[in-house]
Amino acid sequence: MYIDSPDILIYLAGGGFLLGWFVGKIAAYFGNKIKARYRDPRDDKIRSLNAELRITQADGKKAKAGFEEQGKTLQEERGTLAERDKLISQQVETIARLKADLKDSVIKTRELRAELTDRAAESVKSEVRLRDVENELSVAQASTEMITTGVLDYSVAPETED
Repeated sequence: MYIDSPDILIYLAGGGFLLGWFVGKIAAYFGNKIKARYRDPRDDKIRSLNAELRITQADGKKAKAGFEEQGKTLQEERGTLAERDKLISQQVETIARLKADLKDSVIKTRELRAELTDRAAESVKSEVRLRDVENELSVAQASTEMITTGVLDYSVAPETED
């Protein structure tokens, strides 16, 4: 009676399918527990090696990124160092040029001092000569005045013996 009806057959078939699926899940669950007890240790070793490999690869990527960053920093520092070397060489050239200029200036200053010393000596000598000439001139003028005034008359002067 109930079986003759087509709807019931559909329900029985669906219920049987669900019951089989449910029983299969329960059997698989208990089977996996039993199977887990008797697991191969090589599988655990493989899993741990895979985990270590992933960790090492991640560390390698980080190290590679750090290395590339350090390389960029090194290139920047090399550029800065080249600029500083260029600046230092320019400053060394400037210092050498200034030293040469200073040396030339010192030599010229010494020459000018020597020339000034010579000129000062000549000036002093000419002043001395000028004073001598002035003295001689004043003496000549005084004797001329004495002769003209008659104070100095060589013809009237007594002769003295030395």
